[in-house]
Amino acid sequence: MNIHEYQAKELLAKHGVAVPIGVMATSVDEAVAAAQSLPGPIYVVKAQIHAGGRGKGRFAELGPDAGGGVRIAKSVEEVGEDAREMLGNTLVTVQTGEAGKQVNRLYVTDGVDIAKEYYLALLVDRGSSRVAMVVSTEGGMDIEKVAHDSPEKITTITIDPDAGFIDTDGAKAAETLRLSGGLAEKCSALCRSLYDMFVALDCAMIEVNPLVETGDGELIVLDAKISFDSSAEFRHPELEALRDPSEENPIEVEAARHDLAYIKLDGNIGCMVNGAGLAMATMDIIKLNGAFPANFCDVGGGASKEKVTAAFKLILSDPAVEGILVNIFGGIMRCDVIAEGIVAAAKEVALDVPLVVRLEGTNVEKGKAILAESGLRIVSADDLGDAARKIVAEVRESEAA
Repeated sequence: MNIHEYQAKELLAKHGVAVPIGVMATSVDEAVAAAQSLPGPIYVVKAQIHAGGRGKGRFAELGPDAGGGVRIAKSVEEVGEDAREMLGNTLVTVQTGEAGKQVNRLYVTDGVDIAKEYYLALLVDRGSSRVAMVVSTEGGMDIEKVAHDSPEKITTITIDPDAGFIDTDGAKAAETLRLSGGLAEKCSALCRSLYDMFVALDCAMIEVNPLVETGDGELIVLDAKISFDSSAEFRHPELEALRDPSEENPIEVEAARHDLAYIKLDGNIGCMVNGAGLAMATMDIIKLNGAFPANFCDVGGGASKEKVTAAFKLILSDPAVEGILVNIFGGIMRCDVIAEGIVAAAKEVALDVPLVVRLEGTNVEKGKAILAESGLRIVSADDLGDAARKIVAEVRESEAA
């Protein structure tokens, strides 16, 4: 689960991390009032979307000379002008793609006297099975370019989970950032606070970019992105209130309600599979045959007829879907249950796209019989390769018709 910057800053502040004063706003009037409540005279107006690259982004509805999603305002009046341009418009960044994201919230913060920018992030390093702290002196909007062109400027410090965060971890971070004296001590304390927060909230990532050294010798988190391990959400019901469904794909939100693993992709062939490995293989073989999957949809090993029906309807709710491939290997999952769900859903939504089904495993003959007797136009496949070839051919034939 991802959250907005202003929410991340609130969590950081609760864990003792210094952040600029800021106020969230959903209207021009609220943005102006936010600026009036801050010391000023410099303000920063930041679009709140779940995507990076806001500063270099552009608003689709505005001209090429308009500002991006992060703007410096030198007066309360400028804050209002920026808010009018940003709210309700679509911000396009390198992470949103050309579709962009509509800006519904702003974060108005006080200006900060920046002397130096750094990069600091904590994430789960699957290679070492530890929390890794990634540190660089090259903080700011070009960190991706630094990672690509100058990886030697980025240092990774893995933290022993048995020992937890220790003084030498903080010292390494400060040394990497070339900090000494009081700033080194502040850096170590900040890193410890971030690590404690990371573990306490089951974070998947805390990215601070930039971490800034101010003109008066303080370290402050100027921007932050936080995401959480979805497998641990049951331990943190308090975080559910931070979720913003408007930033998530509505089909994926509905899928989560039915306990389905669903991810929207860019292709035109919908996939319904049981098991993540089988789903990956199914998507790969669709691509091998010259087409692209429209989604990843795993109904799990013990899905009910109702769950299968919900999955089928979700796939069909995507207007990009021009055909569906169902690939089921029945172990715990019975093929007849899958077949019943497919038939029920197809009749309910009036199926009008090609459907290829490959069933194998428990009760496979019963499942095939249910499909054959349904009266629906369902193409049966003998194996995965056969299924992929058939659905690609069916979709191409449908497009040509």
